[in-house]
Amino acid sequence: MRTRVKICGITRPEDGQMAARAGADAIGLVFYAPSPRSVQPAQAAAICAALPAFVTSTGLFVDAPAETVRATLDSVPLDLLQFHGDESPAYCASFGRPWIKALRVRDGMDLIQEAARYAGARALLLDTYVPGLPGGTGERFDWALIPSSLPLPVVLAGGLDAGNVAQAVQQVRPWAVDVSGGVEAHDPDTGKRLPGIKSADAVAALMQQLAQC
Repeated sequence: MRTRVKICGITRPEDGQMAARAGADAIGLVFYAPSPRSVQPAQAAAICAALPAFVTSTGLFVDAPAETVRATLDSVPLDLLQFHGDESPAYCASFGRPWIKALRVRDGMDLIQEAARYAGARALLLDTYVPGLPGGTGERFDWALIPSSLPLPVVLAGGLDAGNVAQAVQQVRPWAVDVSGGVEAHDPDTGKRLPGIKSADAVAALMQQLAQC
């Protein structure tokens, strides 16, 4: 089975197009103001308008008021919603869109129980638990904590890049991987990562590794 790919934290139309050309199945748009990769609705609408057919536009929210999500949907043609906070299953299902639920994995977490609770989700996105951060940590978690008997498709996130994505797929066999910081560009002078700006070379290297799995 081919592992699907979502490139998250897209902030520019040209990066969404680049990810699609490289073979990404989906892109992620962050509607969470504290994130350095957050976008405004008008910005997100421009990104979506530039995407070719059959690339899924995903909107990421963190404990947003329901009216905020609805207002975003009025102006951005999102295909899929992704919830990273403490949202209830009823809340997640209330917007008339397919949705996935992100869980921050840590020792002692019963993922089977969480999958039963969020049974209406199209997938569970499993990310790294870092206190105070809803996602985008750039850190991986212990993949051995993922039970093989989860009844929902797994989207694996957390510190993935071209250097470890093949190992992740071989060990976890997820339905999809979600990559953000691991494919970002770096400032040529300081070497610091540029949040929200994607590197075509990094995306291509990631897709090359996945093609060999």
